[in-house]
Amino acid sequence: MINGKKIIVVMPAYNAEKTLETTYKEIPMDIVDEVILTDDLSQDNTIEEAKKLGIKEIHIHKQNKGYGGNQKTCYNRALELGADIVIMVHPDYQYTPKLIHSMAYIIANDVYPVVLGSRILGKGALKGGMPLVKYIANRILTLIQNIMLNKKLSEYHTGYRAFSAEVLRNIAYMKNSDDFIFDNEMLAQIFYAGYDIGEVTCPTKYFEDASSINMKRSMIYGLGVLRVSLVYRLCKWGLMKSKLFSIR
Repeated sequence: MINGKKIIVVMPAYNAEKTLETTYKEIPMDIVDEVILTDDLSQDNTIEEAKKLGIKEIHIHKQNKGYGGNQKTCYNRALELGADIVIMVHPDYQYTPKLIHSMAYIIANDVYPVVLGSRILGKGALKGGMPLVKYIANRILTLIQNIMLNKKLSEYHTGYRAFSAEVLRNIAYMKNSDDFIFDNEMLAQIFYAGYDIGEVTCPTKYFEDASSINMKRSMIYGLGVLRVSLVYRLCKWGLMKSKLFSIR
């Protein structure tokens, strides 16, 4: 808790048995009030590992709902538990939870209502082993989105995110895709609702047990990013309406 604000870390998990313990042990429990793990029908022993670590809030999907669907469960439960600040940490240890302090304090002190851990600031992506083709795609998509949304983020594609509860309550994230494009739709919704987004530089790690989408799904994601950007701009111009930008 910071300034009387309850902090909940959410971990959308899928086959995270090998990396969950390392990730969990870096969570700063001096400020984090609760940890929620949602398991999207993992094929390994993620649930057993979570129980062994003492995580009390474990939610298991009876069928695989996808990356976005897993996050929806996370955020819904965090709001039910009265969170004031919700921080998503991937249990694959691609991002270090040691930045939770920094991200949480920015929101708790009303500097920004949303904070992203950026792999691009400080060249963390390339240093951490991001494939060059993905780095280039990231830069191109980010440039297009900054132009279309009239914003200036270093990237839109990081999975390390912190939100105030107010933001989550005021965007229609339940209407988003259940796939990977969920992340991008969410940021577009946040900007559309008039909120600002801050960034902190974040080192990252690419290794065998860190989750990553394959090339085909990456291309589908890229096309989805372009779609989200175009719909955002057309809605801003009043030329169309979209469920993404409706009231929650």
